[in-house]
Amino acid sequence: MPVINGPLLAIESSCDDTACAILSPKGDILAERVLSQTGHAALGGVVPEIAARAHLAALPSLMDDTLTDAGLTLDDIAAYAASTGPGLIGGLIVGSTFAKGIAIARDKPFIAVNHIEAHALTARLPALSGETPAFPYLLLLVSGGHCQCVAVRGIGHYEKLGGTIDDAAGEAFDKVAKLLGLGWPGGPALEKLARKGNPSAVTLPRPLLGRPGCDFSFSGLKTAVARHIAPYGQAALPLQVAADIAASFQRCVADIMADRAENAYTAIPDATALVVAGGVAANTELRTRLEAVAERHALRFIAPPLRLCTDNAVMVGWAALETLSARHDAGYGPSDDVPVAPRPRWPLTEIQPPGPVQP
Repeated sequence: MPVINGPLLAIESSCDDTACAILSPKGDILAERVLSQTGHAALGGVVPEIAARAHLAALPSLMDDTLTDAGLTLDDIAAYAASTGPGLIGGLIVGSTFAKGIAIARDKPFIAVNHIEAHALTARLPALSGETPAFPYLLLLVSGGHCQCVAVRGIGHYEKLGGTIDDAAGEAFDKVAKLLGLGWPGGPALEKLARKGNPSAVTLPRPLLGRPGCDFSFSGLKTAVARHIAPYGQAALPLQVAADIAASFQRCVADIMADRAENAYTAIPDATALVVAGGVAANTELRTRLEAVAERHALRFIAPPLRLCTDNAVMVGWAALETLSARHDAGYGPSDDVPVAPRPRWPLTEIQPPGPVQP
């Protein structure tokens, strides 16, 4: 696979995590660092302008520390990559411009990476145990900003089978956590509280469950939780009540996800694996339910390690290497993506696969 003659340095800055990673040409992880912004918790969510300024302040030293961890200098880096969309435009501009500037100054290639594609390809990372999944495979992407079911048919070849018609799964977790008086981000706090609760204690709706297709809907579920909490007014919820609501909500989301994964398999029966990625993929109950779906259909189940579920630069670097390899196989060299502008919206279906060899 190696199509560059040295390590690749990747940057991720699409939301509130500033990350840098260095990968070998074959995809071995030489060093990785993630700096999570904590100041947004008091504000109840990510403030884009604050996030962008934090990325700008953190990136130079974060890159230097990552290079030190790898025992390398910028002279050793053969190519650069950065998330260029989708995401918060301020953060995307900061991260991609930072990487582009160094690439231009050192006359090295720059690869623009689609953040969702990076999540989609994480399952093929050599550092993960087991054999790299062959195409096509099913991807369930569940995060704070995205919730979709995708058939991954090849590099640049993606078929969206369904997506959320309102809130993303991670967004629903955060909103329900806020209703329960938990901190932000809400997903980990809600899962911790749910361990103390009874998932059958509260009756909640399961939007779209049992219906054809692979679309998701969580807005009505969030509203139902709010109605259960409303009778308590401004008073703090009793701990057991809050735990039961958290457990019941989490069970609902897992039921919905498993149902949608079943429908996805029906649409792509030649899938080799079921992959779950994105921040919500760190949820233990969700992983367990999806693993059961995969087992029923004799599919390999792949869930990245927790650190690679949330936003990170390792996935960005690997997606860049996969892109370079696909371009090489199509008859192209490591063409430069410096002209590619950051995009707050960049659906997988708009990614252009490498074309045929030009005459």
